[in-house]
This record gives sequence, structure tokens and C-alpha cells, in this order.
Amino acid sequence: MNGFIFDMDGVIIDSQPLHFDVEVALCKKYGIELETGELESYVGMRSEDVWAQIKERHGASFDVRAIYEESNSAKLTYLKESNLGPIAGINDLLQQLKANQYRIGLASSSPRVFIESVLSTFQIDSYFDIVVSGEEVDYGKPAPDIYLAAANELGVSPVSCTVLEDAAQGIQSAKSANMTVIGYRNLHSGNQDLSKADFQVDSINQIIPNQHGIQIKK
Repeated sequence: MNGFIFDMDGVIIDSQPLHFDVEVALCKKYGIELETGELESYVGMRSEDVWAQIKERHGASFDVRAIYEESNSAKLTYLKESNLGPIAGINDLLQQLKANQYRIGLASSSPRVFIESVLSTFQIDSYFDIVVSGEEVDYGKPAPDIYLAAANELGVSPVSCTVLEDAAQGIQSAKSANMTVIGYRNLHSGNQDLSKADFQVDSINQIIPNQHGIQIKK
């Protein structure tokens, strides 16, 4: 049995600008001057881990849990007020995976409430056999916990899973879980090092699943 596991932010939804806007606004609110490219280095990580690193890096005094919840609330509002849709090619890929009897999972660092809001808004929640949030594992990306948990819930061996990721942290997570990784070059995700991925694509439409595995169209 083959498994295909999606990251969400920057793969299913082009949400990194949303995350960046909220994080920049909150940093300004709390008097934190971000370094050039700093937010890009956190892409793929759990929000609470991001705020913990920002606090330590800048010697800030905010409460991590409180700003985490403030950030999540702002992002949900932003999502509801936006007209964001799935990244081009996602619906077709989900349909092809289902037609070829793949077990389909989602492993996102985002909170479950944000994940569920995205999937229901896009009306694609029914495609996913399982969903794992970064809130539900001991260690977030780049640790392998979330992808190992997803494979376990799918009932598929990690070596039989292919992962679609847009961030260096996520690629490291999936490779540490002994999975095949496709790196999706999303310019809105910032300057991400995808070199550790097994394959790289500029378009979701380059990913062609069949019963024998995944082909990458040039």
C-alpha cells in the first residue's frame, strides 16, 4: 500500500504571506525588530516553536502561549476574510491519488483548528484519510515525529510514503522519517533550501501518481 502525505501551508494553500503578515504585525506590536530573512528561516515550524525562538533570539518578554493564541486568532480571521483557494493542481492531484488507491494524509505544523478551516473552506476534507497537527506530537518539524505519526495512522510503512513539502524544515522532517520527498518551489515561502528533497517541482501538475508509484513530469 502506498501513502501520500501533504504538508499544508505553501503546498495546499498559499498561506505563507498570511503567516508573515500576522507575525510581522505582532512583532511590531511587541517592539521586536525582525532580522532580514528571519521569518523565512522558521517556515514549516509550529507557531509556538516560532514564537519561542523569536522570544529567545530578541530577548523579548511576551508570554509565548499568549502570543501563540493571539496569532492563531488573527490568522483564522485573515483566512475567513480572504478569497484564498487551493494552489493550482491540488484538486487534480487529490483525485488522481484517490483513483489510484493511495492512502492520503496531511501533516501540518499548523493548529488543527486552522487545518480544518482550510480543508472545509476548500471542500477537500473528504479526500484525507488522516490529519495530524503539529500540536499533537512531542516535537515539531524538523523532527520526524509528525510524519511518523501520519504514516502510523495511515497504516503505511514510512518507506512507502511520499511527502509533498515546500520548506527546508519539513523536508528534513520527512527525510528523517525515511520517506521520499517532493520539494515544491513556492516563491511565497521565501528562500527555501529544497536540495535534500528527492525531487523538485515548480508546479503541482508535474506530480503524476499511478499504481506503481509517483512520476515527476519535466
